[in-house]
Amino acid sequence: FLSLLAQFCCGFFVILILGNFWFLAVLYLLWLYLDWETPCTGGRRSQWVRNWTVWKYFREYFPIHLIKTSDLSPNHNYLLGFHPHGVLVAGAFGNFCTSSSFKNLFPGLTPYLHIMPIWFGCPFFREYIMSAGMVSASKESVSYVLDNKGGGHASVIVIGGAEESLNAHPGSLTLNILKRKGFIKMALKHGAHLVPVFSFGENELFKQVANPKGSRLRNVQEKLQKIMGFALPLFHARGVFQYSFGLIPYRQPIHTVVGSPIPVKQNLNPTTEEIEQLHALYLQKLRTLFEEHKRNYGIPEHKSLIFE
Repeated sequence: FLSLLAQFCCGFFVILILGNFWFLAVLYLLWLYLDWETPCTGGRRSQWVRNWTVWKYFREYFPIHLIKTSDLSPNHNYLLGFHPHGVLVAGAFGNFCTSSSFKNLFPGLTPYLHIMPIWFGCPFFREYIMSAGMVSASKESVSYVLDNKGGGHASVIVIGGAEESLNAHPGSLTLNILKRKGFIKMALKHGAHLVPVFSFGENELFKQVANPKGSRLRNVQEKLQKIMGFALPLFHARGVFQYSFGLIPYRQPIHTVVGSPIPVKQNLNPTTEEIEQLHALYLQKLRTLFEEHKRNYGIPEHKSLIFE
């Protein structure tokens, strides 16, 4: 969805340049230059955009639910690790970028969903995603959010990133996380409490063309992902009036479960050993969160998370 909207915005910008409104394109480029750092300094959210009625229907379509397991004090800043990426990242968008139940469940907290910086280079599209509460996933951006002295900020990072979307097959429980430790270091540097988040149903929204590791398709996808910065999963779901083929996601419930916080003491210069220890603890808490709730959301007893 975001990719299609970005393409539309870029196309509209090209029309302005080639048409009789080129001067508007020039003015926008000037604005882009002056506003370039905003995605790294907290963005520019709009409650009006987040309250659009269309997002209510978006959440109800699946439907999307947010489940709280523990209080999160607004006196602290938090780094929420979101899993899995899926194809659409619907749970992250629906719960953290629209006026969902987050505000009622976690009063005093403001969520910021960090996404790839490349999206903020797209004309007009960048204005929309910032209005929804999305900011850059750069180190500078995460630091800006977590450096709020009064607390009350929550950085939401999809830990598996674009690479994990290539594993987004129905029933898949494989998470790309073993080598991803940058978020741990950021939490330590800012003393942000870590919170594991697992979104049950995220991988059930689309069917993806078989792309096992080592296959020709997977090799091509991984090479393109390294070049472009985002993955290109080949997926399909249902159509508007039929359920056999299309690009509209299946109506499968999504339950995004927010775990208990892992207290983190600020350490401006954490050692490799300290990062490894906190990373291992995070994996343990994430696995525990999954095991405690999987029965409620249709996961067979013998199924467990796979970390790679």
